[in-house]
Amino acid sequence: MDFLAPFTEVYTLDNFKFLLEGFGVTLKVAAISIVLSFVIGGLIGTLRYARIPVVSPVLAFIVETIRNLPLLLIIFFTYFALPEIGIEMEITTAAIAALTVFESAMLSEIIRSGLNSIEKGQIEAGRSSGLTYIQTLRYIIMPQALRRMVPPIVSQFISLLKDTSLAVVIALPDLLHNGQIIYAQKGSYVIPVFIILALMYFIVNYALSLIARRLEVKQT
Repeated sequence: MDFLAPFTEVYTLDNFKFLLEGFGVTLKVAAISIVLSFVIGGLIGTLRYARIPVVSPVLAFIVETIRNLPLLLIIFFTYFALPEIGIEMEITTAAIAALTVFESAMLSEIIRSGLNSIEKGQIEAGRSSGLTYIQTLRYIIMPQALRRMVPPIVSQFISLLKDTSLAVVIALPDLLHNGQIIYAQKGSYVIPVFIILALMYFIVNYALSLIARRLEVKQT
């Protein structure tokens, strides 16, 4: 009975509501970051694929630099360093900005690789049929590439959702942050809180992983 006491104390309606509030922040930050990073990453990946002089090499340098930096460092830089040059953001905005920058770099590489996986002969076929380069890319290359990109993109979105927990270092009031507040009240609350945190993350991420697996099956 003593072992179960912390569970009964932690698993209350008020605590569940508090955790759900934090999970709402987690999902909000993840959703906004996903949309922004997909748009920005798609643009960067496409520009790199097009191999535009000067532009593509510069973007490649930026992407490779960001991809080889720890996300935690980017979060710290966004929230603590940028204000030193006059760019101040509140916690949620800083978390979204940091995640967007990092995930845009990751997604741009996925998109560029997906575009490169399409046979070059299809570009020549499109051009020879009278389509411009942009039209060929839009109507022939991109639709085929997107089907191949979807599974790795979904997997990257799963990673993004998990990475939101790193923003706890700047006190983002997300799921992990609210969980810390609860288990800080008493040492015996740590295990019960961690169990419910793990379950909440698992449910959403597992659902996304099932979607990714189903999409992978469709591609084979």
